[in-house]
Amino acid sequence: MSKKAIAILTVFLSLLIDQVSKIWVKLTMQHGESFNYIGTWARIHFVENEGMAFGVSFGAGIGKFLLTLFRIIAVGFITYYIAQQIKNKQTSKGFIFALSLILAGAVGNIIDSIFFGRIFSDSFGHVATLFPKNGGYASWFHGRVVDMLYFPIITDARFPMWLPKLGGSKFEFFPFIFNVSDACITIGVFIILIFQKKFFVEEKPA
Repeated sequence: MSKKAIAILTVFLSLLIDQVSKIWVKLTMQHGESFNYIGTWARIHFVENEGMAFGVSFGAGIGKFLLTLFRIIAVGFITYYIAQQIKNKQTSKGFIFALSLILAGAVGNIIDSIFFGRIFSDSFGHVATLFPKNGGYASWFHGRVVDMLYFPIITDARFPMWLPKLGGSKFEFFPFIFNVSDACITIGVFIILIFQKKFFVEEKPA
């Protein structure tokens, strides 16, 4: 498979899985609703945030708009960089795959931010409606990002008593709630970090 085909297929499939999962959650669950699918440590837990990864909020209003704008600019640079790397014969297919995952993740959350506020009603206290008659819950570029993947592997542990301030208090291992886009970005970055020596081979002087 060519590097161009890898890039296109990776972005397309990643976006498809991301958007289908988000739309399904929006149309079947209320905000805050959850259910287990592997024991008690793997859950679908529906929350929304203003746009940062892993449920972290950046703020509403102008902050939200600037975050979306920054992402669009970043996507433009990443797309251009991938196009250049595809032309470079020395670039590995693995590097193209990792970059494409990062691109797909960025685009996935941008779609939420730009469109979801207009095409969905809110999800608080009821399941959202697609294309509501009275309009969506927010204006363009101000939609909230849908998160649903939750892995509370350890939930009932406590910090050792000898720790200052934290001793005896409860903590949860990996409390973050994220989506497929966040996972794509994280996996793409980890692939680059792990295989950086293979991806960035220095040319030996003649």
